[in-house]
Amino acid sequence: MCLAGQPPAPPATAAEAMAMAQAALGWLAGADAASLTSAEQADTLRALERAQSLHTAARARVLRAFDAQGGYEDDGHGSARNWLKWQTGITGGAAAAALAWMRRLPAHPAVADALAAAKISESWGRQICEWTDLLPREHRGAGDQILLAAAAGRAGRRDLEELFDQIRELTARPDDDGDDGFDDRSLQLARTFRGAGKLNGDLTPQCAAALAAVLEALGKRVGPEDLRSKRQRDHDALEEAMRRLIASGCLPERAGQPTQIQLHLGLDQLRGQPGAADAEAAWAGPAAAPGADCDATIVPIVTGHVDPDVLDQLAAALLRGRDGHAEDDEAAATAEQRRQCDERAMRQILIARAADLMSGPAGLAAYLRTGLLGGPAASVSLPLDTGAATETIPAHLRRLVITRDRHCRFPGCEQPPPTCQPHHILPRSQGGRTCLNNLLMLCTFHHLIAVHRWGWGIVLLPDGTVTATSPDGRRILRTHSPPAHAA
Repeated sequence: MCLAGQPPAPPATAAEAMAMAQAALGWLAGADAASLTSAEQADTLRALERAQSLHTAARARVLRAFDAQGGYEDDGHGSARNWLKWQTGITGGAAAAALAWMRRLPAHPAVADALAAAKISESWGRQICEWTDLLPREHRGAGDQILLAAAAGRAGRRDLEELFDQIRELTARPDDDGDDGFDDRSLQLARTFRGAGKLNGDLTPQCAAALAAVLEALGKRVGPEDLRSKRQRDHDALEEAMRRLIASGCLPERAGQPTQIQLHLGLDQLRGQPGAADAEAAWAGPAAAPGADCDATIVPIVTGHVDPDVLDQLAAALLRGRDGHAEDDEAAATAEQRRQCDERAMRQILIARAADLMSGPAGLAAYLRTGLLGGPAASVSLPLDTGAATETIPAHLRRLVITRDRHCRFPGCEQPPPTCQPHHILPRSQGGRTCLNNLLMLCTFHHLIAVHRWGWGIVLLPDGTVTATSPDGRRILRTHSPPAHAA
């Protein structure tokens, strides 16, 4: 037992150390943080970051010994990565990151010591290692020490980048092999849950400069209502650049058709809609990102698949029915005929009939789509089952909106028409019409994010001016005069 004001006695075993760490973090996780003073909250946050540095150093050291001794084999695993995934309950990416630290720190002992002493954060430790890995091996230790000292002195990222550039210039070997790193370029887009993506890559200086110019041009804050972070604005800038490229018509065509985004609806999704049993209820439209259906070319495509369990049940039921009929009329069904009516033949018959039922303009897929959906999604059918592409807003009406508005009509924004989309002021789901008085040009940020995600309300007044109201109603932005051609 320690006296008040004295530090606690150090643990004697690994088990004691882990028990103390879990007890301390458990206390913080359950504490009433709001009851702490601002100074106490700040001290706690600083201490937690130091604890994260210590955790990284300790995990890397223990994991290195565990991997060297093949400890994962005792639990029936073939690698430390699989052991981490299944025994500690972390994702594959987190396991790979832990192993990366295990391999990284022995090559950077100064960074390992700084983490173990909680003198540097985990994120800065990783960044310094990534930088000095680009140096010749004999200069990495000195590079680590110089950058660590600068980081400990609270140097900013720009200062550290400039310092590393100087170190790299001084330590670079003569470039006598003609390799400028061009062959190391790469880009990987990994698709994750529900279509989200993770982008990783190594860019050439020219590609990085081009991307930086695009992000700088399209990722600026557009007004006081723009509360996006820098990273969110960069993400939206990249999406906007891709959207403009697609709209420009400069991408290669596929089979004579322009590149387009198509909407795929599963037959099981249609059957699961309210009213699918009698096709009496209407659906507002296909699932899409907020605001995406204001201005789009919609190509509904219905897909389906055969459920083998249901198919087996139907085949067995038909076989039982055929056998029962044979008992009533033995003259019409001999034993040889019953043997020929096996399950495989019945499965083929069912598949053929199911295809006839689901395909074609009068098939089940088209019947459900046209009965449950409204608007363009219920257009003329093509087997199995594709609706004709339909413009939400006709071209002539789009030209009228552009002529009238000439730029984004959100107060204070003047993005030109190529960056804008027509917006239904009164949503179509609420009975809004696709007509000139119910359409307004909005740039993609104000349309898809400010209005459809954040909930800003926007009104086109009879005199041609526009009023935008924040979701809480406390902020009202107005344009002061109608467009020149509004009269």
